[in-house]
Amino acid sequence: MAGFFIRHFAYKDKYKDEILPGEQPAIMDRALFDAVQQKLTEQWTTRSTTRNASDHLLTGLLFDDVGHRMVPTHATKGGVRYRYYVSLPHLHGESKTASVGSVSRVQATDIENIIVKSLNEHLIAQKEKPALSLTHVRDGKAALEQVARIDVHEDRLAVRLKSAGDEASGAADDHLLSIPWQKPPSRKSRQILIPHGIPKNEIRPTRIERRARLVSAIARGRRWLDEIVSGSVTDIEQIATRQKCSTRQVNMTISLAFLAPDLVRAAVEGRLPRGIGVERLRDAPAEWSQQFEALGLNPR
Repeated sequence: MAGFFIRHFAYKDKYKDEILPGEQPAIMDRALFDAVQQKLTEQWTTRSTTRNASDHLLTGLLFDDVGHRMVPTHATKGGVRYRYYVSLPHLHGESKTASVGSVSRVQATDIENIIVKSLNEHLIAQKEKPALSLTHVRDGKAALEQVARIDVHEDRLAVRLKSAGDEASGAADDHLLSIPWQKPPSRKSRQILIPHGIPKNEIRPTRIERRARLVSAIARGRRWLDEIVSGSVTDIEQIATRQKCSTRQVNMTISLAFLAPDLVRAAVEGRLPRGIGVERLRDAPAEWSQQFEALGLNPR
């Protein structure tokens, strides 16, 4: 759009013995251009604000335990959008000077799910009481219409429900629903499978490179097994010829398809101790409990 206002410039060139001027008159008046730009900016801001508000189910309902409103916000990392509710002092960088609640930021999806689930269960249990006048309690947004306010405490969520025919959020006779809750940790700890006789503090997880190689080998073994079961290949030799490897290597890789689900899950999540890789897991015992014993691991 800016190009319509800025005066056009062309290279001066000699054409039929005539030098053409480089500067051309503006296509659009400056005042009109500025007005259009302002309008476009306002429309973009309105669309962005509306979209963010609609993405957050609890907008306008959440407060921390000292009364500060918790407003929707988001962060983008690796192309993924993460939604949060943040108390105003924390959002404005005033957390060191103003009184703040015990919880200043919560993940939107987590708190929305537990609020809607608990609220639906409560309203369904109370549907015989005419004071609540329920309709469509299984719908999250419909259920939230019954909510006047939600206070986020360190150990619970205090949900204040509106009384029948009462639209005010601060009515004295509102019903209060207390939901046991704790803020999930920002990083989930990995519970590494512990070998017998080794202290927990000495255990280190498998290196990332070995973990990736193991998970890839398990997936390859399952794929080859599916080919044999489905009949898309006739025998092991056909796979070996295609992969340009020995039949023994194909057999060993396919044996990874019979690992215990808990072992596979630990491999994918990076919870196997260092030293357990493809070589240790190939040709494991058929019985799942014996696989853990052969590796010297506690199942849990």
